[in-house]
Amino acid sequence: MLNFGIIGTGNIARQFAFGVSQSSRCRLAGVASRTAESAAGFAASYKIPVALAGYDALLARADIDAVYISLPNTMHHEWTIKALRAGKHVLCEKPLGANAREAAEMFAAARESRRVLVEAFMYRAHPLTHAVVAAVRSGAIGQVKLIRSSFCYCSRKIDGNIRFAPELAGGSLMDIGCYCISFSHLIAGEAPCSCQAAGHLHPSGVDDVATATLAFPSGIVASFTCGMTVHADNSAYVCGDEGYIEIPVPWKPPAQDAVFHICRNTPPRQDAPQAATAPAAPPRETRTVSAGKDLYAVEADAFAAVVLDGAASFMPEDHTMATMRTLDELRLQLGIRV
Repeated sequence: MLNFGIIGTGNIARQFAFGVSQSSRCRLAGVASRTAESAAGFAASYKIPVALAGYDALLARADIDAVYISLPNTMHHEWTIKALRAGKHVLCEKPLGANAREAAEMFAAARESRRVLVEAFMYRAHPLTHAVVAAVRSGAIGQVKLIRSSFCYCSRKIDGNIRFAPELAGGSLMDIGCYCISFSHLIAGEAPCSCQAAGHLHPSGVDDVATATLAFPSGIVASFTCGMTVHADNSAYVCGDEGYIEIPVPWKPPAQDAVFHICRNTPPRQDAPQAATAPAAPPRETRTVSAGKDLYAVEADAFAAVVLDGAASFMPEDHTMATMRTLDELRLQLGIRV
């Protein structure tokens, strides 16, 4: 059993704490916030035995094996390295750092400390994602040519929202565009070799809407849209020369009956004679996947497997670093200092 401590008590920490209650390999042993009142309230909500004021107090406890860091982006670097040097394994919220340089330093600290560091892209641990990758690798849609995805929401709360604070490394690319980048890397099976961005800057100075294209060495291309002031379908598609995969809910799949569709279009008329000689494939095949527990419980158990069993990470270091380098480049193209 892996004893987790949580650093930070915001919304994402609450989602993680709820999920861990369904975990089979992890338990919440402590929580730390800036104030005793905040920590105590959080601990009471999720039946956590220890509530502490100050993050150092949590790192000093011998009964904490690992920490989940859910602080603002610019605080990930400092507190991840402190936790690693205190002998704790770290599951750190995405994006791992404020830029690629910070992320590299965090992984270096993990190696020096001989502790596990994983970027918390929870969807990467879900069996829906595994099933999609398996379908792609099996040739279900032929040779992959194109990946496209979106992740958007329309926030009405701007004042005090860390996502709109440039000094906290906010912005849509950092908050949600990173999902699309990491998904494209996963499906392509390699890091992008070039990228191009266009977007809109909010008066606060962060990108509130962004779209980008990624090119991969194999010839695969990817496009995505992310935004904090716009609505979209928030789906993902993997398109091949024999069909395409549609994932209606890729980023936060449900515990039960997560679905994806394998689709095949009617061939162009000039291709019909050739198509007629091939076995007919169903135009739309729906596959259903169930995790049996909350998304964050899946993530926590996958992290425990890395720590306790030496399992492969669901978000390997090279994937995180490629995502961070891509984020740096896209943000620079939009005129954002990284």
